[in-house]
Amino acid sequence: MLQMSLKFFKPLFDYFSWLLQQLNVEKKGVCFSCFLGFLALLWFFISNSNKGLPPGPKPLPLIGNLYSLDPTYFASLSQTYGPICRLWLGKKVGIIITSPALAREVLKDKDTIFANRDVPAAARELSYGGNNILWSPYGPKWRMLRKVCVRDMLSSSTLDSVYALRRKELRQSINYFYSQKGLPVNVGEQMFLTLLNVITSMLWGGTVKGEERASLGAEFRHIVTEMAALVSIPNYSDFYPGLAWFDLQGVTKKMKVLAKRFDKIFESMIDQRQKLHKNAEMGNGVGQESKDFLQVLLKLKDEADSKMPLTMTEIKALLMEMVLGGTATTANTVEFAMAEIMHKPDVLRKLQQEVDTVVGKDNIVEESHIQQLPYLYAVMKEVLRMHPATPLLVPHCPSETCTVGGYTVPKGSRVFINVWAIQRDASIWKNPTEFRPERFLDNKWDYSGNDFNYFPFGSGRRICVGIAMAERMFMYSLASLIHSFDWKLPEGETSDLTEMFDITLRKKIPLVALPTPRLSNPTLYE
Repeated sequence: MLQMSLKFFKPLFDYFSWLLQQLNVEKKGVCFSCFLGFLALLWFFISNSNKGLPPGPKPLPLIGNLYSLDPTYFASLSQTYGPICRLWLGKKVGIIITSPALAREVLKDKDTIFANRDVPAAARELSYGGNNILWSPYGPKWRMLRKVCVRDMLSSSTLDSVYALRRKELRQSINYFYSQKGLPVNVGEQMFLTLLNVITSMLWGGTVKGEERASLGAEFRHIVTEMAALVSIPNYSDFYPGLAWFDLQGVTKKMKVLAKRFDKIFESMIDQRQKLHKNAEMGNGVGQESKDFLQVLLKLKDEADSKMPLTMTEIKALLMEMVLGGTATTANTVEFAMAEIMHKPDVLRKLQQEVDTVVGKDNIVEESHIQQLPYLYAVMKEVLRMHPATPLLVPHCPSETCTVGGYTVPKGSRVFINVWAIQRDASIWKNPTEFRPERFLDNKWDYSGNDFNYFPFGSGRRICVGIAMAERMFMYSLASLIHSFDWKLPEGETSDLTEMFDITLRKKIPLVALPTPRLSNPTLYE
């Protein structure tokens, strides 16, 4: 804990040291006195600002409780201080909710108040100033963007229309695993690339071809990984707005560089799509391939109401959101699922029996099969219970000071809903740390956000917009993997399910496994 605290202090003291070097001896003494005075005032402010707030740990000077922001630490706080507790994020108040009843109060009873976001500086950069669904403030613009996404991009009919693109990419991945039969493969890494190709194919599938797609996928993977890391860094600029201009940790500067790389890619894709559309209008017979999301968005831009236009900036922000939200989270969930079922051979055996019965061993899995696979559906629900993609959801921010659980929650505070801890609560779940899909076979639980014992995608106005797409991708991918191959760990390796937390949840140690083809006809792997 001390080491983490010192690491967080370092950028501030590095900047202070540099400032002292620029001053003469007399000014150094004045500057140092002012700095000590700032620390004293800040400590006094924090120490005397807990009136009416939930209980919580005593903050350290300057950083408050910033040294640890993960669900396991938050769960330990709830065991000490109760289902609603408080910590200090610098000078900002953080509120932790760790009970279904209080989650309902925040996400349903007072949903409108808590429907806003406290947008980190890094997230503001990657979302074109908060112009996407995830980070935009609650209001007419947010409702328009969400409507566009749900109605025109993620509806069942639209997802059905781009199935051929998803199928092509997944079959290429199965072919890759077949080429590596008997050899160790990094399952999570390959699924990340697969999902990335699926998402980009759905976004602008008819625009990018061949080798260009491969190079684009490699670049996206690098950018997405770095962006996730930057959004997850505790940043002085977020918790001390007066210091944001200095960007002491360089988070904003680094994110700007990455966002520009994304923007260049988006500009290129938009330009190519517009050229294809122009050629089609001129009757050149080009651009008649399957409709993709970019094509839909550009059409909506041209037809948008002038009172609530859809801008090119918002189109690029939505493209960014689709790439970031639809790749790592789903890939990580598939990797956790594979790790859990390899740890439980009886679960893998039941899955393969179910898929073999529905699909047969002389056929390949199609997306139309997944509705006939109740045990696979139960496996997905159990994975999401134990390893929710966003374990603290995306923090909420109240638009006014209100009361939750009898305590004051100040306007502008950062509210964490610890869904990871709620879904492992022994008072709700029998043997909560055991992976047991059978608990979901009675269809008692769903992830619609109405049951606050189980809500891995959130609830209320800010519930995840991509549930339908995530469900299809997870089910189709996992069914194809377990139908096409038997899986085992390399000799001498043991299963490890240790989690690593940032804004999303991932395996600390990547899953490396050996695929063995289980279908007799090699053409089924083409």
